[in-house]
Amino acid sequence: MKLDMTLVDRRGEAPVNLQVNKLVIAGWTGRDQATVEAHIAELEKLGVPRPGKIPTYYRCAASLLTTAGRIEVAGGQSSGEVEFVLLSVGGEMLVGVGSDHTDRELEKTGVTLSKQVCAKPIGASLWRFNDIAGHWDDLVLRSFAVADGARELYQEGPVTAMRAPADLLAGYGAPQLPDGTAMFCGTLAVKGDVRPADAFEMELSDPVLDRQLHHRYEVTELPVEG
Repeated sequence: MKLDMTLVDRRGEAPVNLQVNKLVIAGWTGRDQATVEAHIAELEKLGVPRPGKIPTYYRCAASLLTTAGRIEVAGGQSSGEVEFVLLSVGGEMLVGVGSDHTDRELEKTGVTLSKQVCAKPIGASLWRFNDIAGHWDDLVLRSFAVADGARELYQEGPVTAMRAPADLLAGYGAPQLPDGTAMFCGTLAVKGDVRPADAFEMELSDPVLDRQLHHRYEVTELPVEG
């Protein structure tokens, strides 16, 4: 999958052509294991099967990645979730912001399948990991759900709610992210209920360097026939 992105660093902005050959969705990545276990138990009550291991690294088609401002989904049972995304280009790790948009009804049948049927939006701007590694724990994730014209804060919290990048890569079995790989790295609890939206906004905020990665996409529901 080829993506035309923009690399943003202290020197300014530069175009980068990203070739992604492998898409990995890391799930159950919370640092607090008691919280992770409580969430697993909560989802089990809704019919979502318990993961075989923690964290779990789900493989999805790289073609699902998109920087478009609109995606199409089957029916009205899908929703987004903000995540930081790790990518590797030429041996250098980059960081972006994405949404692991997932079909929640299908999730009860199989988590891997539920992730495979939805596009994975990602913002078109990226940061160098080395530029933020020293203050990684200060970064903040946020998302907003837009429904019926109302924009509401949907998720908000520090990246420290998820495992650190080095821990995620160790769990994946790679000392560094292989070239051509994109890894979504887990999400935060939502405010209220998990719910669909007409549009979803996501951001990764760096208060130290006073900058943000941001992306917004609209969701078009396709009819379910049979």
